[in-house]
This record gives sequence, C-alpha cells and structure tokens, in this order.
Amino acid sequence: MPSTSHNEDRIEAKFRELHSRGEGALVAYLTGGDPDPKAFLANSTALIEGGADIVEIGIPFSDPIADGPVIQASSMRALSQGATPKGILGLIRELSSQSPVPFVVLSYYNPILAMGLDRFLTKARESGVDGIVVPDLPVEESDEFRNLALKHNIDNIYLAAPNTSKLRLRTILERSKGFLYLVSLYGVTGPRDTLSPHALEAVSSVKSLAKGKIPISAGFGISRPEHVSAIIKSGADGAIVGSALVNIVSQYIENPDEAADYLRDAITKLKAATKKS
Repeated sequence: MPSTSHNEDRIEAKFRELHSRGEGALVAYLTGGDPDPKAFLANSTALIEGGADIVEIGIPFSDPIADGPVIQASSMRALSQGATPKGILGLIRELSSQSPVPFVVLSYYNPILAMGLDRFLTKARESGVDGIVVPDLPVEESDEFRNLALKHNIDNIYLAAPNTSKLRLRTILERSKGFLYLVSLYGVTGPRDTLSPHALEAVSSVKSLAKGKIPISAGFGISRPEHVSAIIKSGADGAIVGSALVNIVSQYIENPDEAADYLRDAITKLKAATKKS
C-alpha cells in the first residue's frame, strides 16, 4: 500500500537525483482509464518501464478546456467506459504500489469540487499521488485548495504561460511546489511538428525569475526527442509529453498490447533526449 506520508518530497527528490546525473526529467502523461482500465494500467506500466521519471495521469472530464482534440477524445473514451475520479485514483493506487516513480494528477476543478476537496485529496494521498495540476484554478483563487493539498503532502503544481506577467509569475513561482508547469506555447495541448522559438525563450525567461528555487518543466506541443533535447538544453529541468503518447493509445485501440510496446519504445527515445550534455 502507498504510504500516506513521505519523509521526503518525492517530486523534489526526483529532480535533485536527475540533476546530479546531468539529466532533465521526462514527465509522461496519459488520460486515466483510456481506453479501458486494463489497457490503461498496461500502458502506464510501459511508460515506467521505458524510463519515465514522473507519470502524470489525467482525470477524464467532459469539458477539458485546455486540451486539444487528441486528449479530448481520450477523455471521451474513458468516460464512455465509466471512468470516475474515484476509479482513476484506484488505478493510480495499483500503479504506485508497484513503482517508486512520483505520480501527478491533472484534474479540472469541477470533478474535485463534486467529490469534495478534502475527500478528493485524502483519496489522492492514499493512492500515492505526489502532486496535482488543476488547469482551471487560478493561483489567485486557490488558497483553500492549496492549503488542503499541502496538509495532505500533495504538491500544488501551477501553470504559467508565455504571456504571464512577471508580477503574476513571481506569485506562481512562490506558491508552486514540486515543479512549475510552463505552458510552452499559445493554445491547447496537442503534438506539433516543430518547437516554437517562443517556447525556448519562455524557458529562459522563467528560469531567470525562478533563480533555482523550483524546477521548471515545459509542456504543450512537445512530442519528439529533438523537442525534449531543445527544451532541456534551453534550461528547463523537465519536459512534459502528453498528446503524442495519448495519440499512440488512440492508434492501437483494437490492439492494446501493441500500444504498450510502442509507448515503451517512444518513452525510451524521449528519455534519452533528456541528457544535458
């Protein structure tokens, strides 16, 4: 069973460990319960076997405003199979009982409110969740949730965008724990063929403001090893890959065993690109 408390913050410890080895973190995302619970567990295990440093699991939601069509479709598939927040946390519990990697949950605020803040966070902690991202909860309105998350030893991971003002960014940096999730482009999630120069500029700008107080991980549009390498070499402490992995799941709905193999191979290549030299 996962421990309900840790002597050490596992996300921060993971970044320190990777830094000492000259590597950035690879944060790998899948939508919980997609395409079904059994396949999801196999796919998540493949991510870990392939070398993912942190696994981020999305709780399916009917109106995922920050997500593009790939993750929207994955949420619909999971919901059609009866996915619920409680059920997804149960799946994370199975994974965390077998693997020491940190787990991060991404959830919109509505499902958390529906379950009850304290109940949700209690279940999350019992399931081995180390951090949480809530894309539609602004830092200015998050005091109650942040305080409860800290009480349960769950890191509150805030998002910052390329156009976030320096004043607001300083607030986000001060209040984030675990790592800062830097949205590296304008728009919604989704794989891109090329990485925008703005993404690399955003990393440099945020890193200079962070002054090493918290790791910076960049996501949105990062889908290839060369993207990961460029983001890490620009100064990011981690790269977040989501839609490209979810896309693999969608391509092998009829052959879920193949999906796990392709995910494992993709993660191995993406992880190799996190080396800083």
